Amino acid sequence: MRITQLIAKVFLPDDESWLEHANPWSVWTRFITLPFLVLAVWSRVWIGWYCVVPISFLVIWIFLNPRLFGKPASFDRWGSRAVLGERFYINQHAAIPVQHKTVIQILNVLQTVSGLLLIYGLWELNKYHTFYGMALVYVSKMWFLDRMVWLYEDTKV
Repeated sequence: MRITQLIAKVFLPDDESWLEHANPWSVWTRFITLPFLVLAVWSRVWIGWYCVVPISFLVIWIFLNPRLFGKPASFDRWGSRAVLGERFYINQHAAIPVQHKTVIQILNVLQTVSGLLLIYGLWELNKYHTFYGMALVYVSKMWFLDRMVWLYEDTKV
């Protein structure tokens, strides 16, 4: 089992949870969590180990978020199509059209490097590395999600 499948199984264990996560409210309320998580980790400077409280709350939020929203009435929204494309990417990896494979791999590497820069910035309490890491995480994630919309459109029956 690939790492993406393992992570998906933890957060979205069945088909129904994928469809619920395709609700635009789920997509966007989860998407905006990163700055709050960064602030919670950075708050260790001000509140010490009490920073574990907001960090824990946010991790629980990230875990529960896909389950809190109902299935949308329509899957025509950009965020819904991004989730459905991501679902196809994770479940049908061998069937991905060739024009998407290389770009998706590059975007996954870019997201990983951006995340590492963000983690380094938070570890060192370097506001520039933290800001640039978070900005790059968002840019690469949005680009990835846009590619997932494209993948969904190319593969839907």
